[in-house]
Amino acid sequence: MPFADSDGTAIYYERHGSGPAILFVHGSGGHHAAWWQQVAALREEFTVVTVDLRGFGKSDSAMGEFDGQDFPADVVAVLDQEDITDAMLVGQSIGSVAALRAGLLRPDRVSSVVLGHSLGGISHAELRELAAADRAEAVKLPVIDRLLTKTFQRERADLTFLFQQMGTFNVARMQDLRNLDTDGPSLEEIRASGVEVAFLAGEKDAVLSVKTVTRAHELLPGSHLEIVPDAPHSMYWETPQPYNAAVARLRRTLTAPKEAA
Repeated sequence: MPFADSDGTAIYYERHGSGPAILFVHGSGGHHAAWWQQVAALREEFTVVTVDLRGFGKSDSAMGEFDGQDFPADVVAVLDQEDITDAMLVGQSIGSVAALRAGLLRPDRVSSVVLGHSLGGISHAELRELAAADRAEAVKLPVIDRLLTKTFQRERADLTFLFQQMGTFNVARMQDLRNLDTDGPSLEEIRASGVEVAFLAGEKDAVLSVKTVTRAHELLPGSHLEIVPDAPHSMYWETPQPYNAAVARLRRTLTAPKEAA
C-alpha cells in the first residue's frame, strides 16, 4: 500500500491505469474508495490517482487536531512521490479548495484543476455573497437531501446507505476543513499561475447553485464550465456516467502536457 510523506504525515493513495493523470480529491465525507465508479470507468484511458487527506481513510489520523491548511500539501506530496508533471486535479465540494491550492502551489506538476460543486475558496466579495445565500437555503434541508436527490434515495436505498457509511471511516470532520477558505486565492493569482480552471456543477445541486457557479466562470476569464443535467451535489456517486464523461472530456481537452520539471 503506497504512502507519501507530507511533512512527516503518512498520506495514503492509490494509482490505477495509465495515460494522462487525473487525481481526485475527496470532500468532507469521502476518502479514496469513494471514487470506485470513477476508477473503474477511467483507468483504461487515464492514470487515476485517489488520495486520503490526513484524518481520512487510511492516512495518518493520530494528530490531536486537523488543520485544513495542511491538506494541499498532502496532495502535493503524492504528486511528488509519483513524479507527476501534468496532473488534472479534480476536487469534490470542499476538496476542490485543497485541489486549487495544491495546483497554485505546484503549477509545475498541475496543469489544470476541476472545481467540482465548489468555488475553490476563491477570494472575491461577490462570489462570497452568492455562496453564502446558497448555503442559507441549503441548511434548511436534511444533510442527505443536500447531497443526493430524493428520487435516488428512494430508488437506490442500497447505494444511499453505502454513501452514508463512507464517512464512518474518517476521523476528521467537516469542521476540520472549513478553514481552507481562509485567505483564499484571488482571481488575479489564479490567472497568473497558468493553471487552467474548470467549474463542474450539477443542475440540481442543493448546496451551490448553477447561477453562482456560472457567475464564477464569468469572472475568471479563460475558465471552463460544465453543467451536468439532473445531477445533485454528489453527482460522482449518484450520476457517475455523465460525471465521468465530463471529467474525461476535460482531461482530453484542457491542456497539453508540460515538460517534466
